[in-house]
Amino acid sequence: MDWKTYNWHFEGVEKHLSRIETKKSRLDAFRPIPGYALQKIKESLSLEWTYNSNSIEGNTLTLQETKLVIEEGITIKGKSLREHFEAINHQDAIGYVEDLVSVQYKLKAADILSVHALVLQRIEKEFAGRYRTSGVRISGANFVPPNALKIHDYMDELIEWVNKETKKLHPVVMATIFHHRFVWIHPFFDGNGRTVRLIFNLLMMKAGYPPAIILKNDRKKYYDALNKANQHDYSKLLLLVLQALERTLDIYLSSLNNTYDDYQPIADIVSEPEFPYGQEYVSLLARQGKIDAFKEGRNWLTTKKAVTDYIAHRERKRTLTKNKS
Repeated sequence: MDWKTYNWHFEGVEKHLSRIETKKSRLDAFRPIPGYALQKIKESLSLEWTYNSNSIEGNTLTLQETKLVIEEGITIKGKSLREHFEAINHQDAIGYVEDLVSVQYKLKAADILSVHALVLQRIEKEFAGRYRTSGVRISGANFVPPNALKIHDYMDELIEWVNKETKKLHPVVMATIFHHRFVWIHPFFDGNGRTVRLIFNLLMMKAGYPPAIILKNDRKKYYDALNKANQHDYSKLLLLVLQALERTLDIYLSSLNNTYDDYQPIADIVSEPEFPYGQEYVSLLARQGKIDAFKEGRNWLTTKKAVTDYIAHRERKRTLTKNKS
């Protein structure tokens, strides 16, 4: 089957995409964002991005330790030199990616290789910025990456597809499919995951979105979604990306609106007197992307209004269906 034959639909995806677009429009209304406010948000998010992306690959630095390494140059006792360099390298790569962002930007192989070179600088210089030259196997994956001799052609084809598909597919859907296809090609000996999460965010930032940060706590869900995409089903991966993107949008909007306090852990909301829905049900709505919610650590945060609005909408649909029948 041609890899361009893909299914990315899931129940509620159009509504989720619409919610993303509404929040993006609200964020666009703040532009130009005051420099100080923008810098503080970007610093916080880039730190989270580095911490989570490296942690997914096995780096054991905590978020606070990552901050100390990057911002203070402090050496953390008991942590390897490689883990320190991974944090510094990734931060350098984020800076490079942010400098590339523009509406007119077109993806180039040279930029992918440059990002990879930054990801592996100081730790694996002999592989940095170079496609692999032999076969590899990925533990836990349900596929074997293609022969190394095909990598140049596959990457050129993928880059050409991205630059042509920009006007056809929704940019978040396009970036998600790119993300999986890159992982499938597995063009490098090491650093594929960190590199693809940087480049796929470059594609979304080019389209005016903030970065979607895949969380360390979603590592298993992320790998399961990538395996599902190997069967041409992108629905789980897209849902994960949409949830990650919505979280970042919420962070921007709540910071600029000072409305972060409107979001509460689901357990706190359902524990309020006379709240008619249980934690398990509301958590399911959050995981499925059916309500406005985002994840912090292991907890889902939402608003009472998001839950009640969803239920009211569902009841209206039921009533209309009954009246028609």
